[in-house]
Amino acid sequence: MATAATVAPRVRPEGRALRFLRRLKTGDEIARLVALTAASTVVLITLLFVYQLWTQSALTRHKFGWSFLFTQGWDTLNDKYGALAYVFGTATTSILALLIAVPLGVGAAIFLAELAPPRLSDALTFLIELLAAIPSVIIGLIGLFVLAPVLESSVVPLIKHVFGFLPIFQGTFYGFSIFTAGIVLAVMIVPFIISVSREVLLAVPRDLREAALAVGATKWESTWQVVVPFARSGIFGSIFLALARALGETMAVTMVIGNSDFISKSIFAPGYSIAAKLANGFGEATTGSPILSALVELGLVLFALTIVINGAARLLILMTTAKGTK
Repeated sequence: MATAATVAPRVRPEGRALRFLRRLKTGDEIARLVALTAASTVVLITLLFVYQLWTQSALTRHKFGWSFLFTQGWDTLNDKYGALAYVFGTATTSILALLIAVPLGVGAAIFLAELAPPRLSDALTFLIELLAAIPSVIIGLIGLFVLAPVLESSVVPLIKHVFGFLPIFQGTFYGFSIFTAGIVLAVMIVPFIISVSREVLLAVPRDLREAALAVGATKWESTWQVVVPFARSGIFGSIFLALARALGETMAVTMVIGNSDFISKSIFAPGYSIAAKLANGFGEATTGSPILSALVELGLVLFALTIVINGAARLLILMTTAKGTK
């Protein structure tokens, strides 16, 4: 006896528009579009910044080319400009600030996260966050009227006595110098290193600490050999975040660096940073003038320098993370 074969009705595939409407009703597509718009806006703003800096600096770029980066001096009467002294001042003060702030910041973060009692750690963390919120102009005033006289009377003579044979520690110190600016920057960036590094250290799983202690490690050995290496990428991130802050700091550096358009071998001599030059130079710039174009190109140089350093930081973090997983 033959049986009739039942044929299932063919279901038409759902169209792309219908699937989009269904996701739209559930809210997934709306959330995706909102997030995409936010991300695209950030990219668009960045591109607009680059476009404006590039177009507004066209006059100087066409006149000086790459020599703008490798010459020093700022002659507004003859329209001759060079960025080397300002790049040197920015890099020197930032490196000096890191040399001071990184040991202090990382050491303080280790103490607050691993060794200090919880109440003391919370109280000190609150004070550190308050330090990060102090306006830069106030720190600049303290550096100008408190730090510079102390350096001139006590610290610099001692450094000259011990390391005076080195060219970077020679010359007359008048208070306004790259050295003063570097210390002021260190005071400003050390709270960022402490806060971020502390949070990264606290995020290390407790199992790692307990495992190290279980095999006989001391508290310090478990901290230095287990916790800190695990949090290494986050600590590097805090350091480069602080470096980005140091590169762009304006007011405090302007008040204590001395504002000299030329490079000196000694860190006790006055200098100039890119941000300080931008703050001081726009008062005499007019629309379409060569000096305005030169200042905008200085801003472009600072922007490029920040991108290069942040890119290097990303690569360093990726390299250290990959090495740690092997």
